[in-house]
Amino acid sequence: MNKIDYLSQFDLLRSLNREDLIEMDELTSITPFPRKKLIQSPDTFTEKLYFIKKGKVRLYRLNAEGRQFTLDILSEGNIFGEMNGISLGTRDVFIETVEACDICMMDKERFERYLLQRPRFMLNMIEAISQRLAHMSTLAQKLAIGRLHDKIIHILLKLSERFGNGNEDGSDFCAIGISLSHQELANLVGASREAVTLGLQELAEAGAIRTGFRTIHVNREKLSALLDA
Repeated sequence: MNKIDYLSQFDLLRSLNREDLIEMDELTSITPFPRKKLIQSPDTFTEKLYFIKKGKVRLYRLNAEGRQFTLDILSEGNIFGEMNGISLGTRDVFIETVEACDICMMDKERFERYLLQRPRFMLNMIEAISQRLAHMSTLAQKLAIGRLHDKIIHILLKLSERFGNGNEDGSDFCAIGISLSHQELANLVGASREAVTLGLQELAEAGAIRTGFRTIHVNREKLSALLDA
């Protein structure tokens, strides 16, 4: 599959015809990144827009004690970055690959002209920004209040919605299609690894999840019931 075909799979770009995609291809360069590679820190920020062609990246901040707090995990077809007043809220965050990634980076000057000539693409961009802001706002509200138990359930439900691989063998459990250690889950809810491990054990005993080495399978119905209890 060539790069133009890859670009056509992005939700943001699906309204473009092939001629537009060919021109978009000229504006991008694809860079491979290994797993756990830091793409950006607040100190190394530069104005660019990025399309995730393959893999997943994690957006996080550090608190005063140096503890990481994960803001979001983005997968194939998502965009991040900032350019010419278009901001996806990533200027002051760390961005790290969760797994090996191929990422398209945009040429700044020509991309500005590209936007002005294609209002449909601009509308898609605005929609993508709105969805990202709504997601981050909802997540922040959920994690700012409530018990740690509820925060863990909320995160597991969100991860299963975004990265769930479907119910396995007709069971009521679906696998979260992203490798997660207890520490990485702790980074998502802003808690200690020990507290999250205890919370996961309680959910497993309740029959709402199954855990393995860096894997979590969830029963959405049971998790939702526990959240509402």
